Amino acid sequence: MANEVNGHMQRLLAESGWTLSQCARAVNLIGAENGTPLRYSASAVHHWLGGTTPRVEVRRFVVEAFSRRLGRPVTHAESGFRVLPDQMPRQPDTVEGLVDLGRDDMDPSRRSVLGAGLFSVALTIPGWPDVVSRAEAVQTGRTARIGMSDVDMVVAMTERVSDLDDEFGGRYARPMAAAFLVNTVAPALRADGSDAVRNAMRSAASDLCYLTGYMAVDEGFHGLAQGYYLKALELAGAANDHLTYCTTLRGMSVQAVDLGHGRTAMHLADSAAAASPAAGPRMRAFLAGQQAHAAAQTGDRTNALRYIREAEVAMDRAESRGKAFGSYDPASLHYHVSQVRYELGDVSGAVEEMQRSDRTRHSVYRRSRVHRRGLLAERQLQIGHLEAACRTWNLALDDYPLVQSGRADDRMSRMIGLLRPHIKNAPARELFERARAVVPAGLHA
Repeated sequence: MANEVNGHMQRLLAESGWTLSQCARAVNLIGAENGTPLRYSASAVHHWLGGTTPRVEVRRFVVEAFSRRLGRPVTHAESGFRVLPDQMPRQPDTVEGLVDLGRDDMDPSRRSVLGAGLFSVALTIPGWPDVVSRAEAVQTGRTARIGMSDVDMVVAMTERVSDLDDEFGGRYARPMAAAFLVNTVAPALRADGSDAVRNAMRSAASDLCYLTGYMAVDEGFHGLAQGYYLKALELAGAANDHLTYCTTLRGMSVQAVDLGHGRTAMHLADSAAAASPAAGPRMRAFLAGQQAHAAAQTGDRTNALRYIREAEVAMDRAESRGKAFGSYDPASLHYHVSQVRYELGDVSGAVEEMQRSDRTRHSVYRRSRVHRRGLLAERQLQIGHLEAACRTWNLALDDYPLVQSGRADDRMSRMIGLLRPHIKNAPARELFERARAVVPAGLHA
């Protein structure tokens, strides 16, 4: 029997504006990102349009390609791909999925596979009612009993890992967190205990999953990070923990906007704000600042400026009530203002705000300091302030040897590449030679 023409894909192709060759190249690129080399050509896409169905693994690459191109989630059904019952992925329960995720992450032999993880703009994000209803997925195994001391231990471990990440970067801390999730937290989630204790353990586990996902983002393992973030959402719902649920959605928005997926970032930031019905002023500033950045990236100047104003007003109210160490602070707000100005084309204003952020950033955040000072220097150079950029880069380079961070590596690699055309300038040449001696040779752009 002849294949039926895939009208769904024809409509998507028309909407995308792609040629057959451009579509094939986009699918090949996503396959390469996911560790699956592909060599599709226009002929393959022609066959798909005619009703030929690519193999199961490739279908998700096709769906992701259209999702990225169109800036919105595209499903298998919308692509005209029928999924047979024996091809449906089994949905593991929350703890089982967490163990699988963590075991891969703590295994050094899996590191290259994780590095090829696929960031999906079409990821299905469960809403608050959905994650609350998943509480039955975190059921007791009746093999042990936990108390609040066990919860306190998980909270304390999360705080220690967060401190290590802030000071040294997450490259070494994340596998340690993954091992702790697998060996200690997962059994605790299966254990018996009072409802209050078990909810507190779910909440603590959710917070640790969020942190582990954040560290995966720092390393550039974006698909892995999304896996941790989804587990954080599920556990937060099971614990009825609105705060971690909203914080995780906001973190997912940060990940998306930093990768240039503005519309996805806006959707996630709006979802975070909508799921926080009783946010205090600091939380409102935290959420509105991210909404502003995402709106600016989509070119929505009016809403970007409105959200920044909301964040500034909320921060003023929060600061008048006393500062909370480790939460969203004025330095964070200055960073968001800088990002908004940059996205809206005001590079000089972005530099001024980033400098304000740097002056008020708490000294312990070494990893963030390297990343943000590198970003500041790049923008100083963009407006022609070469020697100012060199001074900023030198400050970043002071901290860099003490940090194990993918984003810090990226900033230093970019620095070397951007300095090359300017080595006739004495400060630039001195910094260039210093960087070549400090930055690993593999990162020399």
